Amino acid sequence: MQKITPFLTFDGQAEEAARFYVSLLPNSRIDKITHSPMATEGGEPGTVLMVEFTLAGTQYFALNTPGFTFTEAVSFLIACEDQAETDRLWTALTADGGTEVACGWLKDRWGVFWQVTPTRLMELISDPDRDRARRAMEAMCEMVKIDIAKVEQAADGA
Repeated sequence: MQKITPFLTFDGQAEEAARFYVSLLPNSRIDKITHSPMATEGGEPGTVLMVEFTLAGTQYFALNTPGFTFTEAVSFLIACEDQAETDRLWTALTADGGTEVACGWLKDRWGVFWQVTPTRLMELISDPDRDRARRAMEAMCEMVKIDIAKVEQAADGA
């Protein structure tokens, strides 16, 4: 077990969410599903209590307990290699009730916040040429889903 593990609380949909998340990224899997040995606020004995899953090599726990909601105070950044991966993940995470936010941020159908971030964006906004970095950042701030080509054009002053 890793030293620190993200622990997400869902209102009865932990298994559904975990199965969806692991379908999105390589090196992801459901590791264990624990069923409740007793009745709890989350359900009757035998209902899914907790799901342990690995997402892109990092272990997570998902718990079924009603009454909690996610906020943008905690989000998960997905470093995307190219525009195709950015588009694929964006589409998947905003489907079925997910919502677009701004600047590469979105909220999925369970209320979890994600930053779908091309690695090229991070390179451009940390460019040693501060004017180039500023132009890239200004372009990003006008976007909802990140368009790498447009950020590069802005960085180049085009």
